[in-house]
Amino acid sequence: MSGAPYDVARVRADFPILATQVRGKRLAFLDTAASSQRPLAVLEAVDHYERTSHANVHRGVYQLSQKATDAFEGARERVRRFLNASSTREIIFTRGTTESINLVAQSWGRRLGPGDEILITWMEHHANIVPWQMLCERSGATLKVAPITLRGELDLEAFEALISPRTKLVACTQIANALGTVLPLERMIAAAKRVGALTLVDGAQAVSHQRVDLRALDCDFYAFSSHKLYGPTGLGVLYARESVLREMPPWQGGGDMILTVSFTRTTYAELPYRFEAGTPHIAGAVGLAAAMDYLDGLGLERVQQHEQALLARATRALRAIPGLRIIGEAAHKAGVISFVLENVHPHDLGTILDDEGVAIRTGHHCAMPVMEFFDVPATARASFGCYSDDADVDQLAAALGRAREVFG
Repeated sequence: MSGAPYDVARVRADFPILATQVRGKRLAFLDTAASSQRPLAVLEAVDHYERTSHANVHRGVYQLSQKATDAFEGARERVRRFLNASSTREIIFTRGTTESINLVAQSWGRRLGPGDEILITWMEHHANIVPWQMLCERSGATLKVAPITLRGELDLEAFEALISPRTKLVACTQIANALGTVLPLERMIAAAKRVGALTLVDGAQAVSHQRVDLRALDCDFYAFSSHKLYGPTGLGVLYARESVLREMPPWQGGGDMILTVSFTRTTYAELPYRFEAGTPHIAGAVGLAAAMDYLDGLGLERVQQHEQALLARATRALRAIPGLRIIGEAAHKAGVISFVLENVHPHDLGTILDDEGVAIRTGHHCAMPVMEFFDVPATARASFGCYSDDADVDQLAAALGRAREVFG
């Protein structure tokens, strides 16, 4: 399929939920940035595992346990290949991006103390703000925040001016979830390396929209969630450079992360298992591997081109609506468009659009500092996926016209 023209109708047929009707109207699902829908390939992979292969992993010598272990560890290798990481020892399964970032804060962060600094940006998701605030409160380190511009872009000069030998970690998003801004990671990572700082990238909004090559990117940590990559909920991934990971202590204790336990001493398992206490989300890993196969089959580069065309179409349509203001118009954006409509609260707007079959996200999108910067209580946000089409955009524009009629 990757060599053929992008056939969005065929792609949509792979997602059963898109046949749903909302109040008798066609569903225009435009909330992929919050959680993507799942293709049949993922649903069937999870169902097949549950029906034929389920058992606990790593502990059993019987055939079914070995089969489940092979599926789980095969998923780890699939993630490694998808990200072009160097080793499966660098791939840790977590519950999501939030847990992945907290793992780094709780484990690697133990080395920080007064005088050390962590640098983030103004457009981060709460998951890439709160863990660092908590770490700074515990350690005495200082959290610095790089500003953004009215276009919703990072002020790169200000960012570079904030980096110093005191900077121990730069933690930033790859694509801002509330604005769609694509950050200049290569330059940011290079600036961090010049002062010896490590880098953590929140890739939750990026991995399903563009090719991620971790060896080329050369960051130290990378986090993302399965459910934003057309996979199951409740599963995430933390990539960590092996040389860094070896110096990090475990952050949770329990089964499967140990070699030996006595009442006087515990020895820990090798990488990556020392960071995976307890029974993992085995079916989730199987589903994530299937989602990666599915996306590679579509061709991520072609998915990206398709979503960029939808973003351009939506931007033109929304700019033509009187009283509508797009929040964040960076030169480099992914398939996300946030906006406010004059005299209409975003929550009311979301309700009216739902009556028209259009599913969008409204609120602060776990990015309250962004809302504060743009002086709005919330925004409405439409976001696109591999299955989004022109009809979705046109239905959104028509529903916004209906909202203007309702609120005058």
